[in-house]
Amino acid sequence: MNGQTKRPTRDTALAAIFHGPGEPMELREFALPALQPGEALVELTCCTICGSDLHTIRGDRPVSGPTVLGHEMIGRIAELPGDGPVVCDVRGAPLAIGDRATWSVAASCGACFFCKHGLPQKCESLFKYGHETTERSALSGGFAEFCHLARGTAIVKIPDTLSDHVTCPANCATATVAGAVRVAGGCKAKSVLIHGAGMLGLTTAAMAVTQGASSVIVSDLSEPRLARASKFGATHTVAISENISTLSETVRDVTNGRGVDVVFEMSGAPSAVEQSIDLLRIGGQLVLVGSVFPTCPARLLPEQIIRKLLRIDGLHNYTPMDLKAAIEFLNAASTRYPFESLVDTGFELDDVNDGIRSLMSSDSIRAAVHARK
Repeated sequence: MNGQTKRPTRDTALAAIFHGPGEPMELREFALPALQPGEALVELTCCTICGSDLHTIRGDRPVSGPTVLGHEMIGRIAELPGDGPVVCDVRGAPLAIGDRATWSVAASCGACFFCKHGLPQKCESLFKYGHETTERSALSGGFAEFCHLARGTAIVKIPDTLSDHVTCPANCATATVAGAVRVAGGCKAKSVLIHGAGMLGLTTAAMAVTQGASSVIVSDLSEPRLARASKFGATHTVAISENISTLSETVRDVTNGRGVDVVFEMSGAPSAVEQSIDLLRIGGQLVLVGSVFPTCPARLLPEQIIRKLLRIDGLHNYTPMDLKAAIEFLNAASTRYPFESLVDTGFELDDVNDGIRSLMSSDSIRAAVHARK
């Protein structure tokens, strides 16, 4: 038994409802849910807006409404069920009301084929926060005052040393990067190339350097984003809009002509995927992460992949241990790299439509949505 059934001092919560691309979000009050065993209710303190949220709002990726968007969120445990087993974090520590926490972007059953084969992010009964309509609870996204956590959600306590703005992207961008670096076998003593200097790319640069990468090359179309990359540990930056051959020359110079050990493709651009094959050394590895929206096909030569003994891995979402690793990384590295600066604009939930419009016309990395005061 949890022994903690204290209810919030209110019965309803405000949420912004997404109906479809081009339509304003509707602010609506919802009743707080009655918790079932294994669930939790969190009072949200902050939600950052991910690139995939903007893809949905623009209509670049299909998400049926009505639903509540937003999945990069954190808050404090507001209620735990009175019956059933104690709700614990990923370390096995019991949760308590008032604990500051983040949680996995998806809840999984732990018993299906994919869960048993180390792929809980592809669970046969997967539920994703801030991505889909659900009859279980309307309060399933971050553009709201509360979030209803399902059974099977990996929860990680957040140390007070980490601010909301640093921590919010952890359950999406930072955990995804931790998963990508894990798939690559780590970055120690490796030459690394990162396509894209958004949140994913900047975090990858910082994590690679922290792990002891020998060199970290970051490419992007945006000069301002490349300037940020240098602050996140990049040893070399390349503006690919100037001359596509510049990146090849940089890789050749940095690696004595061999090519890089690993490429992290974080941009989703087919041209970057194609060029990666040429830039890898014999026996190198390409980790694909950014291609999570529809694009034209990338052209690859199978013979080149075979003769160079290349390995290509794709990563979508992450495992609970990647989220744990993400929080540990941020706790160790947040004073070394300016993660706080990446959330450079914000607005309250009441102003969500004005905030989204402003964000879509800017070059911000992240914006924060705060519950109304």
